[in-house]
Amino acid sequence: MVPRILLARHGQTEWSLSGKHTGRTDVPLLEEGKRGAELLGERLHRAPFEGLGGVEVRTSPLARARETCELAGFGERASEWDALLEWDYGAYEGMTPAEIQAIRPGWLIWRDGVPEGETLADVGARADEVVAWARASDRDVLVFAHGHILRSIGARWLGLPLGFAARIRLNPTSLSVLGWAYGEPAIESWNDCGHLAG
Repeated sequence: MVPRILLARHGQTEWSLSGKHTGRTDVPLLEEGKRGAELLGERLHRAPFEGLGGVEVRTSPLARARETCELAGFGERASEWDALLEWDYGAYEGMTPAEIQAIRPGWLIWRDGVPEGETLADVGARADEVVAWARASDRDVLVFAHGHILRSIGARWLGLPLGFAARIRLNPTSLSVLGWAYGEPAIESWNDCGHLAG
């Protein structure tokens, strides 16, 4: 079997709702985020996923990802993994892009990085670690994590520079599947929030 990696972004938080960069601050899920996590779990327990019986599950240790994993019904099967932590935004933690642009016009995190936090190379190395683990598996894997690290994993799965992640946005509680097409790494689905509709 050629392994795939399923990416689940954590549910909505007050900071994700307002657009604040939420790195290592342990912000709790909103009620909307908790309900979204339950709906994601219901989806993953229906066809075609059927509960992902043999899948290895890992989660970021941050509360918003762990709680999403638990509410989705995978908490008992999940191992925490620091490689899935969100980008350490350093001096920009808790700031919105507009606030950062006001002090640093033209700033783009995927090009310019952040002061006093993780470098682009650091984030890329963690994404590469996750990709290598997933590809070495003999089964599909499921991870619960955060927007920027999951976008980084998406870019690196495809063998593209980290900057490509700027072009593949992710909503809270979205589901994405990275797999293969014609023997090459491919995106099967991205930023799918169909389970939240209705």
